Amino acid sequence: MTHPLTPPQQQELEQAPVYWTARAMQEQGSRFYRALGEALEAADAQNRRLILRTWPAACWDFYERGQRLAAEAGEG
Repeated sequence: MTHPLTPPQQQELEQAPVYWTARAMQEQGSRFYRALGEALEAADAQNRRLILRTWPAACWDFYERGQRLAAEAGEG
């Protein structure tokens, strides 16, 4: 794991829509992260927070990748 997230990063991660983060996990991640992306997309708010707080650095990495995907798709 890399450095822990700062409180503003954690807040941004938890408040952002998960579509692009989950998509980045599913498209660019290992088998584990592809499954985690599916779980993140399907999760209710409580389980979404659990996923984001259990793997914060990895989720932040995929969040940033997702933002790039969104920009490439003209949605960022």
